[in-house]
Amino acid sequence: MSGGIVIAGMGPGDPAQVPPALMKILQEVDRIFLRTERHPAVSALKEGGFKWQTFDALYEHARNFDELYRQIASVVIQEASNLRVAYVVPGHPMVAEKSVTLILESARQAGIDTRVVPAMSCLDALYATLKLDPTLGLTVVDALTLNVDGLDPGLGLIITQVYSQQVASDTKLTLMELYPDEYPVTVVRGAGLPEGERVEIVPLYALDRLPWIDHLTSVYLPPFIKGRERTLAGLKEIMARLRGKEGCPWDREQDHHSLKRYLVEETYEVLEAIEAADMHKLCEELGDLLLQIVFHARLAEERGDFTLADCLETICTKMRRRHPHVFGTISVNTSGEVLARWDKIKMAEKQKDGLKTPSLLSVPRGLPALLKALKVQEQAARVGFDWEDAAGVWSKVEEELEELREAAKGAGAAERTAELGDVLFALVNLARWLGVEPEEALQASVARFMERFQYIEEKARQKGLELEKLSLAEMDNLWEEAKKVKENKG
Repeated sequence: MSGGIVIAGMGPGDPAQVPPALMKILQEVDRIFLRTERHPAVSALKEGGFKWQTFDALYEHARNFDELYRQIASVVIQEASNLRVAYVVPGHPMVAEKSVTLILESARQAGIDTRVVPAMSCLDALYATLKLDPTLGLTVVDALTLNVDGLDPGLGLIITQVYSQQVASDTKLTLMELYPDEYPVTVVRGAGLPEGERVEIVPLYALDRLPWIDHLTSVYLPPFIKGRERTLAGLKEIMARLRGKEGCPWDREQDHHSLKRYLVEETYEVLEAIEAADMHKLCEELGDLLLQIVFHARLAEERGDFTLADCLETICTKMRRRHPHVFGTISVNTSGEVLARWDKIKMAEKQKDGLKTPSLLSVPRGLPALLKALKVQEQAARVGFDWEDAAGVWSKVEEELEELREAAKGAGAAERTAELGDVLFALVNLARWLGVEPEEALQASVARFMERFQYIEEKARQKGLELEKLSLAEMDNLWEEAKKVKENKG
């Protein structure tokens, strides 16, 4: 008999549910491998008089499950090169069986014939025990790969292979990121077994306290509608409701243009929270900013232009494409190399989009002037168009100041404007060389000015004086006093 692999399942546990097709197959193969013989259905194989090799011993020595499953796949593939082998697993071979996935992929690469023989899965037994209709909405995950990212708590959740109290503990801690500690979970051991099935409902925090958890254990969480508020899907649902026929009149009136001001305002409120190092406020403001993004995506979806999913796919694709040193084989050593490669990739993208000779200088038209100046200087510097050292930058600032002085003596408004712009541009360049964010520096200076001027106003009020009637010298004295007060506080 030529080599090959038959991959089959024993069913969820009841020996009476072992498929007759499996028993026939086992009579025809040269060698039988069981992933584990710690399963009730194995008794049916014993009654059939079959001999097999199990991988239970590997569970004791493998560092992790990935290593374990790769070792299993390696053994099965090696034997199947010359022999007709059967690899038998609990339940259905294509449900929560990572070892099967690895064997199928390795067999495909090695050119080894494979055949998958279905069986009743643990899920079928769970549906019956829990009286669930999965077509009404259900998520099924493996406890060993559980991650709340992407989970929709508005759907029921089944977690398979909660095979020990340690796995139950890890599962509990992960789920608590999304579900309340007291949330009721149904723990099922041996679903479908005439003798041995056990079902118990416990609060989530007590999931790992059940002493009878073993390799036949699964967990079910019913839909948690309020939990959707912790997901992007929940925010999308709220926005759809606001824009619906019975929604909010104001939200229904908005379009992309009317929302522009709110996008800008929310962005600056995020920046303000960052400056204040207020993490509670930052959390709130990031949520407000996210709302604006979802709002615009909803408007586009209603017009048939694109969806929020399209936005997510676009940015994920772009990030992978622009980080070949992370997701590909390119090697870089510094952040400067990363930025230079980033610019080249962006230029290639523009050429692909039809722009024949794209410029390296690429900035949004609406960007604030200080930030725009900094960005174009950085872009030019990455291809070598920059001063050799800071001395040249200082000289340029002095040169531009002198030209502004000359223009101020009698030049027209247009020339004075141009020269002042050159001074500001040179100062931004100096800020870049000093490692200072010019926008941040100017904002701080404005804030200091306001604080000191408000000190002058307060002192004038305390003395019963009108600010306008103070002499410049008196105001200057108060200004210096305000500086000293600030220095003493600092």
